[in-house]
Amino acid sequence: MAISSLASTDRKWLIRGNGKSEQEFGGNLSMEFILNGLNTLDSMIWSWPLVLLLFGTGLYLTVGMRFMSIRRLPYAIGLLLGKNKEGADKSSGEISPVAALFTALSATIGTGNIAGVATAIMLGGPGAVFWMWMTAVLGMATKYSEALLAVRFRETDENGQHVGGPMYYIKNGMGKNWVWLAWAFAICTAIAAPGTGNLVQANGVAALFKQNLDIPLWVSGLTMAVLVAFVIMGGVKSIARVASFLVPIMAIFYIGGALVVLAMNIEFVPGAFAQIFQGVVSPTAAAGGFLGASVMAAMAQGANRGSFSNEAGLGSAAIAHASARTNDPVRQGSIAMLGTFIDTLIVCTLTALVILTAPAILAASGVELPVWQSGIASAAGITSRAFEESIPGGQWIVTIGLAVFAFTTILGWALYGERAMEFMLGVKVIPYYRVFWVIVVYLGAVYTNDLAWALASIGNGMMAGPNLIALLGLSGVVFAMTREDAEKRKALKLKD
Repeated sequence: MAISSLASTDRKWLIRGNGKSEQEFGGNLSMEFILNGLNTLDSMIWSWPLVLLLFGTGLYLTVGMRFMSIRRLPYAIGLLLGKNKEGADKSSGEISPVAALFTALSATIGTGNIAGVATAIMLGGPGAVFWMWMTAVLGMATKYSEALLAVRFRETDENGQHVGGPMYYIKNGMGKNWVWLAWAFAICTAIAAPGTGNLVQANGVAALFKQNLDIPLWVSGLTMAVLVAFVIMGGVKSIARVASFLVPIMAIFYIGGALVVLAMNIEFVPGAFAQIFQGVVSPTAAAGGFLGASVMAAMAQGANRGSFSNEAGLGSAAIAHASARTNDPVRQGSIAMLGTFIDTLIVCTLTALVILTAPAILAASGVELPVWQSGIASAAGITSRAFEESIPGGQWIVTIGLAVFAFTTILGWALYGERAMEFMLGVKVIPYYRVFWVIVVYLGAVYTNDLAWALASIGNGMMAGPNLIALLGLSGVVFAMTREDAEKRKALKLKD
């Protein structure tokens, strides 16, 4: 997930560039004024109307497809594992269907799964985790629909590459009168990508190595810039190849570490689940005792962080799935919805359980407050502390996870930003954009500020609006293709 979902305290934890003197700070009142304005706009965009639109669209699609996104989950897992091969095709596209999934996951599995979960619990109490689950359950239908439409309405560009995503299914599926909406999505993606997927990611990685290994920021920045250049200059195939290698390894590494922690503290796991379900109707006050004290706060934080984590509704993952080597939109949609399942229902859940079992461990040591109420400034710090309290050196699971996940996010969002720019300016912009992206990696490592965070978060929110409108407008296509596929499978006596 994009780091831009983190609270301001988390941003300060990640940003470790050269500090400003009081004189410099006093001379930047105008910048502070601009930042305050952007933060206000950000709060307005990511308010209840958008959260309800995310929930509502997911619910509408889930019910409209007769809960297919839930019923077909075993079938989708079989596709990932290579067990369900009936009807598979390898006709058009640049990367395999599963590689498309890992490319999309490279941009979603990340700091949101580590720090974003802690933020949700801090601000909404344990009950927020339940609403993250609900967002994921409904988000599977959203992600399925995005990928289905991406393959159905994709194009082939001048370089012979398959390109797609919300801007293309808006243009090709909704007609000429809606082209402005396609441009709106592309512009918002172009704004969000350098911040969400680059500046703050690079700075987060550099900060970690500076803090833990005392590696200078410029060294980390230069190293990352070279590595990123090496990957993205090869295009979508190169990005998919690296993502298909790194994402599974890091996911297994992090999931494995979390399972070890929970196995060691198995007696506290039932209590953690009890806190989550109790928090749905009777939320526990969060850090400071003044937030998270209402059902609405738990629901808002769970929905917000859940959507940020799996990006269902933003439309970004559809850009990756449009490059899949398939002519079966329904099949690709089934694979795509696994991204939400893996990201939120597995990784985020494990993070939440590690955090919620830590209080019992700390209590045995005489510590009164749960780790998520302990006053630790950063959400990532809370997750790190929870791992550290359970196994020696456990904090390195978080440190390594954050570093690698942030790096893969840079790769995934490079593709998203490139596709948005190509939609607006054509293929001639691609080489220049890739050079720009590499430069931004270095700049992000050595210096960034809250302005980048604000712009990234605003861009993300503005991406969601056009995409959700398109999903509702093209829901008839989604329902018809899904129903047709179900009838075909029934006639062939194939199991979901």
